[in-house]
Amino acid sequence: MYRFLLSRQWVILTLVALVLIPTMIRLGIWQMHRYEERAARNQLVADALGAKPAPVEKLTSPGHTVTTKERYRTVTAVGRFDTDREVVVRRRVNADEEVGFHVLTPLVLTDGKVLMVNRGWIPADGPSQTAFPKIPAPPSGRVTVTGRLMPDETTEASGIKDLKGLPDRQVMLISSEQEARRLDARVLGGYVVQTTPEPKGDTPELIGKPGEENAALNYAYALQWWLFAAGVPIGWVILARREARDRAAGQEKAAEAEPVGV
Repeated sequence: MYRFLLSRQWVILTLVALVLIPTMIRLGIWQMHRYEERAARNQLVADALGAKPAPVEKLTSPGHTVTTKERYRTVTAVGRFDTDREVVVRRRVNADEEVGFHVLTPLVLTDGKVLMVNRGWIPADGPSQTAFPKIPAPPSGRVTVTGRLMPDETTEASGIKDLKGLPDRQVMLISSEQEARRLDARVLGGYVVQTTPEPKGDTPELIGKPGEENAALNYAYALQWWLFAAGVPIGWVILARREARDRAAGQEKAAEAEPVGV
Protein backbone atom coordinates (compact mmCIF):
# COMPACT_ATOMS: atom_id res chain seq x y z
CA MET A 1 0.00 0.00 0.00
CA TYR A 2 2.86 2.40 0.79
CA ARG A 3 5.19 1.45 -2.05
CA PHE A 4 4.47 4.87 -3.56
CA LEU A 5 6.80 6.31 -0.88
CA LEU A 6 9.69 5.04 -3.04
CA SER A 7 8.58 7.20 -5.95
CA ARG A 8 10.75 10.18 -6.97
CA GLN A 9 8.14 12.69 -5.82
CA TRP A 10 7.83 11.21 -2.34
CA VAL A 11 11.56 10.69 -1.90
CA ILE A 12 12.12 14.41 -2.62
CA LEU A 13 9.26 15.38 -0.28
CA THR A 14 10.71 13.21 2.50
CA LEU A 15 14.21 14.67 2.07
CA VAL A 16 12.82 18.21 2.21
CA ALA A 17 10.97 17.34 5.43
CA LEU A 18 14.16 15.87 6.95
CA VAL A 19 16.03 19.11 6.16
CA LEU A 20 13.27 21.39 7.45
CA ILE A 21 12.92 19.75 10.87
CA PRO A 22 16.48 20.41 12.19
CA THR A 23 16.56 23.82 10.47
CA MET A 24 13.40 24.94 12.27
CA ILE A 25 14.68 23.54 15.57
CA ARG A 26 17.90 25.56 15.19
CA LEU A 27 15.93 28.71 14.33
CA GLY A 28 13.87 28.20 17.49
CA ILE A 29 17.03 27.82 19.57
CA TRP A 30 18.47 31.00 18.02
CA GLN A 31 15.29 32.92 18.82
CA MET A 32 15.41 31.63 22.40
CA HIS A 33 19.00 32.87 22.72
CA ARG A 34 17.83 36.27 21.43
CA TYR A 35 15.05 36.23 24.02
CA GLU A 36 17.52 35.50 26.83
CA GLU A 37 19.91 38.24 25.64
CA ARG A 38 17.14 40.84 25.40
CA ALA A 39 15.63 39.83 28.73
CA ALA A 40 19.06 40.15 30.36
CA ARG A 41 19.57 43.62 28.84
CA ASN A 42 16.12 44.69 30.00
CA GLN A 43 16.97 43.53 33.50
CA LEU A 44 20.25 45.45 33.45
CA VAL A 45 18.44 48.63 32.40
CA ALA A 46 15.74 48.14 35.04
CA ASP A 47 18.35 47.54 37.74
CA ALA A 48 20.31 50.65 36.71
CA LEU A 49 17.22 52.88 36.59
CA GLY A 50 16.05 51.58 39.95
CA ALA A 51 19.40 52.01 41.70
CA LYS A 52 19.88 54.74 44.28
CA PRO A 53 21.32 57.98 42.78
CA ALA A 54 25.08 58.33 43.28
CA PRO A 55 27.54 61.23 42.87
CA VAL A 56 28.83 61.09 39.33
CA GLU A 57 32.51 60.88 40.37
CA LYS A 58 31.81 57.61 42.21
CA LEU A 59 31.01 55.96 38.88
CA THR A 60 33.25 57.71 36.37
CA SER A 61 36.46 59.68 36.10
CA PRO A 62 38.60 61.24 33.33
CA GLY A 63 39.41 58.53 30.77
CA HIS A 64 36.96 56.05 32.30
CA THR A 65 34.90 53.83 29.99
CA VAL A 66 31.32 53.55 31.25
CA THR A 67 30.45 49.86 31.59
CA THR A 68 27.22 48.08 30.74
CA LYS A 69 26.28 47.89 34.43
CA GLU A 70 26.96 51.61 34.91
CA ARG A 71 24.91 52.63 31.89
CA TYR A 72 21.60 54.33 32.82
CA ARG A 73 22.64 54.70 36.47
CA THR A 74 21.16 57.85 37.99
CA VAL A 75 23.93 60.23 39.03
CA THR A 76 24.12 63.72 40.52
CA ALA A 77 26.65 66.46 39.88
CA VAL A 78 27.15 69.97 41.25
CA GLY A 79 28.72 72.71 39.14
CA ARG A 80 28.02 75.50 36.69
CA PHE A 81 27.12 75.24 33.03
CA ASP A 82 29.64 76.63 30.54
CA THR A 83 27.34 77.64 27.69
CA ASP A 84 30.09 79.47 25.81
CA ARG A 85 31.65 76.11 24.98
CA GLU A 86 28.57 73.96 24.44
CA VAL A 87 28.06 72.09 21.17
CA VAL A 88 25.13 70.50 19.40
CA VAL A 89 24.88 66.91 18.18
CA ARG A 90 23.54 66.71 14.65
CA ARG A 91 20.74 64.59 13.15
CA ARG A 92 18.96 63.64 16.35
CA VAL A 93 15.23 63.02 16.54
CA ASN A 94 12.68 63.58 19.28
CA ALA A 95 9.76 61.37 20.30
CA ASP A 96 7.83 62.52 17.20
CA GLU A 97 10.70 61.60 14.85
CA GLU A 98 11.43 65.26 14.08
CA VAL A 99 15.05 65.93 13.15
CA GLY A 100 17.03 68.42 15.18
CA PHE A 101 19.94 68.60 17.62
CA HIS A 102 20.90 67.38 21.05
CA VAL A 103 22.40 70.11 23.22
CA LEU A 104 25.69 69.06 24.83
CA THR A 105 26.83 71.49 27.52
CA PRO A 106 29.95 71.23 29.72
CA LEU A 107 29.21 71.28 33.45
CA VAL A 108 32.26 72.51 35.30
CA LEU A 109 32.31 70.72 38.65
CA THR A 110 33.44 72.26 41.91
CA ASP A 111 36.86 70.57 41.64
CA GLY A 112 37.44 71.84 38.09
CA LYS A 113 36.68 68.61 36.26
CA VAL A 114 34.12 68.73 33.47
CA LEU A 115 31.03 66.58 32.94
CA MET A 116 29.35 66.63 29.53
CA VAL A 117 25.57 66.99 29.96
CA ASN A 118 23.06 66.22 27.23
CA ARG A 119 20.40 68.82 28.07
CA GLY A 120 17.89 67.51 25.51
CA TRP A 121 16.55 68.00 22.01
CA ILE A 122 15.90 71.22 20.10
CA PRO A 123 14.54 71.63 16.56
CA ALA A 124 16.79 72.70 13.71
CA ASP A 125 16.46 76.41 12.90
CA GLY A 126 16.82 75.97 9.16
CA PRO A 127 16.84 73.29 6.46
CA SER A 128 20.62 73.30 6.06
CA GLN A 129 21.45 72.84 9.75
CA THR A 130 24.74 74.65 9.15
CA ALA A 131 24.18 77.65 11.46
CA PHE A 132 24.55 77.20 15.19
CA PRO A 133 20.99 77.11 16.55
CA LYS A 134 19.53 79.33 19.23
CA ILE A 135 19.60 77.40 22.49
CA PRO A 136 17.62 78.24 25.64
CA ALA A 137 20.00 78.99 28.50
CA PRO A 138 20.27 76.61 31.46
CA PRO A 139 20.10 77.84 35.06
CA SER A 140 22.96 80.21 35.86
CA GLY A 141 25.34 79.89 38.77
CA ARG A 142 25.81 76.77 40.84
CA VAL A 143 23.32 74.03 39.99
CA THR A 144 22.71 70.40 40.91
CA VAL A 145 22.13 68.22 37.88
CA THR A 146 20.59 64.76 37.97
CA GLY A 147 20.66 62.43 35.00
CA ARG A 148 21.37 59.02 33.52
CA LEU A 149 25.01 58.09 32.98
CA MET A 150 25.77 56.98 29.43
CA PRO A 151 28.88 55.62 27.67
CA ASP A 152 30.58 57.51 24.87
CA GLU A 153 28.88 57.04 21.51
CA THR A 154 30.67 55.11 18.77
CA THR A 155 29.94 54.45 15.13
CA GLU A 156 29.90 50.70 15.81
CA ALA A 157 27.23 50.97 18.51
CA SER A 158 25.10 53.73 16.98
CA GLY A 159 25.55 53.29 13.25
CA ILE A 160 26.22 57.05 12.97
CA LYS A 161 29.29 58.05 10.96
CA ASP A 162 31.62 60.51 12.66
CA LEU A 163 31.77 62.98 9.78
CA LYS A 164 34.55 65.53 9.52
CA GLY A 165 34.42 69.14 8.32
CA LEU A 166 31.22 69.96 10.22
CA PRO A 167 30.07 73.51 10.95
CA ASP A 168 31.55 75.16 14.01
CA ARG A 169 30.43 73.71 17.37
CA GLN A 170 28.61 70.77 15.79
CA VAL A 171 29.45 67.10 16.29
CA MET A 172 28.02 63.78 15.12
CA LEU A 173 28.83 61.65 18.17
CA ILE A 174 29.17 62.35 21.89
CA SER A 175 32.73 61.50 22.92
CA SER A 176 34.24 62.55 26.25
CA GLU A 177 37.72 61.94 24.83
CA GLN A 178 37.02 64.25 21.91
CA GLU A 179 35.54 66.87 24.23
CA ALA A 180 38.58 66.65 26.52
CA ARG A 181 40.82 67.59 23.58
CA ARG A 182 38.49 70.37 22.44
CA LEU A 183 38.10 71.88 25.90
CA ASP A 184 41.64 71.11 27.05
CA ALA A 185 40.15 69.93 30.33
CA ARG A 186 39.78 66.85 32.53
CA VAL A 187 36.49 65.48 31.21
CA LEU A 188 34.76 62.61 33.00
CA GLY A 189 34.29 59.50 30.87
CA GLY A 190 30.88 59.16 29.22
CA TYR A 191 28.18 61.79 29.57
CA VAL A 192 24.92 62.38 31.42
CA VAL A 193 21.40 62.65 29.99
CA GLN A 194 19.80 65.36 32.12
CA THR A 195 16.54 64.61 33.93
CA THR A 196 16.53 67.52 36.41
CA PRO A 197 16.33 70.44 36.66
CA GLU A 198 13.56 70.57 34.09
CA PRO A 199 14.04 73.36 31.54
CA LYS A 200 11.81 76.39 31.45
CA GLY A 201 9.23 76.20 28.67
CA ASP A 202 10.04 72.50 28.16
CA THR A 203 12.94 73.33 25.86
CA PRO A 204 15.36 71.74 25.31
CA GLU A 205 13.04 68.74 25.29
CA LEU A 206 14.33 66.24 27.83
CA ILE A 207 15.18 62.78 26.50
CA GLY A 208 12.83 60.08 27.74
CA LYS A 209 13.73 56.89 29.54
CA PRO A 210 14.93 53.98 27.40
CA GLY A 211 12.19 51.61 26.31
CA GLU A 212 12.27 47.88 26.91
CA GLU A 213 13.32 45.56 24.13
CA ASN A 214 10.49 43.26 23.05
CA ALA A 215 11.99 40.04 24.39
CA ALA A 216 8.59 38.32 24.49
CA LEU A 217 8.41 38.50 20.70
CA ASN A 218 11.56 36.38 20.36
CA TYR A 219 10.10 33.88 22.84
CA ALA A 220 6.95 33.63 20.71
CA TYR A 221 9.04 33.17 17.55
CA ALA A 222 10.98 30.33 19.21
CA LEU A 223 7.76 28.50 20.10
CA GLN A 224 6.46 29.13 16.60
CA TRP A 225 9.52 27.56 14.94
CA TRP A 226 9.35 24.53 17.24
CA LEU A 227 5.64 24.08 16.46
CA PHE A 228 6.49 24.23 12.76
CA ALA A 229 9.21 21.58 13.32
CA ALA A 230 6.68 19.34 15.08
CA GLY A 231 4.13 19.97 12.35
CA VAL A 232 6.37 18.77 9.51
CA PRO A 233 6.35 15.01 10.41
CA ILE A 234 2.67 15.22 11.35
CA GLY A 235 1.90 16.78 7.98
CA TRP A 236 4.05 14.18 6.22
CA VAL A 237 2.11 11.32 7.88
CA ILE A 238 -1.27 12.93 7.02
CA LEU A 239 -0.26 13.36 3.37
CA ALA A 240 1.08 9.79 3.15
CA ARG A 241 -2.09 8.28 4.65
CA ARG A 242 -4.28 10.39 2.37
CA GLU A 243 -2.25 9.26 -0.64
CA ALA A 244 -2.59 5.62 0.46
CA ARG A 245 -6.38 5.97 0.90
CA ASP A 246 -6.74 7.65 -2.49
CA ARG A 247 -4.71 4.94 -4.17
CA ALA A 248 -6.70 2.18 -2.41
CA ALA A 249 -9.99 3.81 -3.40
CA GLY A 250 -8.79 4.08 -6.99
CA GLN A 251 -7.84 0.43 -7.07
CA GLU A 252 -11.27 -0.57 -5.69
CA LYS A 253 -13.07 1.48 -8.34
CA ALA A 254 -10.88 -0.04 -11.03
CA ALA A 255 -11.69 -3.57 -9.77
CA GLU A 256 -15.44 -2.83 -9.70
CA ALA A 257 -15.31 -1.51 -13.24
CA GLU A 258 -13.71 -4.70 -14.64
CA PRO A 259 -16.26 -6.87 -16.52
CA VAL A 260 -17.25 -10.10 -14.80
CA GLY A 261 -16.48 -13.15 -16.91
CA VAL A 262 -19.43 -15.36 -17.94
